[in-house]
Amino acid sequence: MEKGYVHIYTGNGKGKTTAAFGLALRAAMSGKRVYIGQFIKGMAYEETKCAEFIPGIKIEQYGTGCFLDRKPDGADMKRAETGLERCREALSNGKYDVVIMDEITIAIYFNLLTDEQVISMIQQKSEEVEVILTGRYASDSLIEMADLVSEITEIKHYYKNGVLSRKGIDC
Repeated sequence: MEKGYVHIYTGNGKGKTTAAFGLALRAAMSGKRVYIGQFIKGMAYEETKCAEFIPGIKIEQYGTGCFLDRKPDGADMKRAETGLERCREALSNGKYDVVIMDEITIAIYFNLLTDEQVISMIQQKSEEVEVILTGRYASDSLIEMADLVSEITEIKHYYKNGVLSRKGIDC
């Protein structure tokens, strides 16, 4: 690619990570090399298995488990900072055509990282690398910096009727 653009998939609806993984699949199937850094997440979600079957996709997780029901601690901060550094390397080392930072806006929302850190990192990327950021609560400064922003809005969700996450569909 001559120029890589910056995408943001945000909003309260389901499908931000799914959209990013769809793009990763499309890119890998066309011979592009994809790096996916998952912030917040530390569990083996079904989508992470794709790297076992699809050449050209590398996934690393930078979560310590779900802290959405607790206050983030020093271990969460350290993992986020490690993830930021690994993504910085992926953006500039020439090994990847696409870099996905899944749930990075949540890491920012919980003050594990700052907008300034992420924007600075993206501004220093190799020109041809495509970047995808996902997560709720994308800030105005991130949205301003991006080339493409999609907001996924929840209209209706079966979770509200007591349906838990279903393997292969929701997790």
